[in-house]
Amino acid sequence: MPKINVNIKWNDTDDSPELFKTQIYSQTGVPPERQKIMVKGGILKDTTDLNKLNLKEGHTFMVMGTAGELPKTPPKPVQFLEDLTEAEVMEALNIPPGLENLGNTCYMNATLQCLRAMPELQQSLESYQGGLNGADSRGNLVASLRDLFANLSKASDGFPPLVFWQMLRQSFPQFSQTGQGGIPMQQDAEECWSELVSVLKAKLPHSEDKNFIERYMTGELEAVTECVDAPEEEKTTTVDSFTKLSCHISINTNYMINGILESLTEEIEKNSPTLNRTAKYRRKHQVSRLPQYLPIQFIRFFWKPQERVRAKILRKVKFPLDFDATELCTPELQSKFSKAKLKMKEIEDKKVQKAREEKRRKLDGENDGNQSNNMDTLSEEKVDWKEYLDPKLLEDVGCNPTGQYELCAVLTHVGRSADSGHYIAWVKKNTDEWHKFDDDKVSVLRDADIERLDGGGDWHTAYIVLYRAKKLE
Repeated sequence: MPKINVNIKWNDTDDSPELFKTQIYSQTGVPPERQKIMVKGGILKDTTDLNKLNLKEGHTFMVMGTAGELPKTPPKPVQFLEDLTEAEVMEALNIPPGLENLGNTCYMNATLQCLRAMPELQQSLESYQGGLNGADSRGNLVASLRDLFANLSKASDGFPPLVFWQMLRQSFPQFSQTGQGGIPMQQDAEECWSELVSVLKAKLPHSEDKNFIERYMTGELEAVTECVDAPEEEKTTTVDSFTKLSCHISINTNYMINGILESLTEEIEKNSPTLNRTAKYRRKHQVSRLPQYLPIQFIRFFWKPQERVRAKILRKVKFPLDFDATELCTPELQSKFSKAKLKMKEIEDKKVQKAREEKRRKLDGENDGNQSNNMDTLSEEKVDWKEYLDPKLLEDVGCNPTGQYELCAVLTHVGRSADSGHYIAWVKKNTDEWHKFDDDKVSVLRDADIERLDGGGDWHTAYIVLYRAKKLE
């Protein structure tokens, strides 16, 4: 930096060094934090007592430092969120549109927003060629869903799903029930979910003999049945398909995995060929194929005959944001997951190590660029997953080849009965960022808000959770 002669008028040595630096800034343009002012014994510090420097009139200071660039006028005037319209706020924050409530249709709106969390479903709907004027009511329902999702991708505000609602009621008359004054009655979101999945399974276009539901949402359960009263009797094994798993809730259920395991074991009675009488049997299910998208229903409603109402179980049941489903699987499938699972854990451990190292450097005030680059390289290692994934699982398009899931959507219910209350969808957008779809009201939330949906009171409670296979980076 070239030498610059600057005269500064300064009379009061009782002022602090910070004020002195500010006056230098006004003359030189060098910000106080960049200034190094040479005095007797070294550099002027903010704690230096200026009276002890024995300064005389006309004293010369040497100031070292570079002037920063002056702030530029913003190219556009600053806009504040409170000055924007609701539509402008949604566009600025990249918030997707909600669905208008047409009269107790929150069960339908929440179901649709959760289904929309699967981009492969939207792609499959786009290839559906059916129209809305055919005699096939269920084909019309699929066409209306295709058109609804297309309209939502263009809308910037709440959208009224009138056509889809009409087609839903034509296909399933139970959703046409009305109460006093002709107001539509509240319906069960799980029933809406199941009916829609069954229609999509039957009507979506096929590719190599399978469609989206069959590839991406259908798993297989291997059931082994043994006779409790006659253990020597030969066991029987069958294989069934499923499009969602159930989480039973008992007095001992605190975690989702326990409720699922409980639902996979059942006691039945049937005729025993060896005993020649009715006997007790135990049927245990294990998953032999995991789909890419795994819905799990919490069995929260039960029939109370005296009140003639489907009452709700309010018990708190925790569900994870990251779900390892290998415990539900057959030993054969678990062994196919083992190599990929270990590699995913190794990668995750490196990410945790990097985060801890960055946090430590920030606390210590370090700025070691080389170390940071090394950590980046460590965590961003390119993996050839063909080395770790089972070849048969690689060929099975739409399956989960690792058994590892992340939560991508939650459908909740608030209220004491399935036929009343309110349904809401919560859909994941990015890491620690979720969208809450309360009909046409959409807001942004965090992981911590989702973890509060586990029940235990009158707050919104998870009814269906949708997991998707973790992406292999």
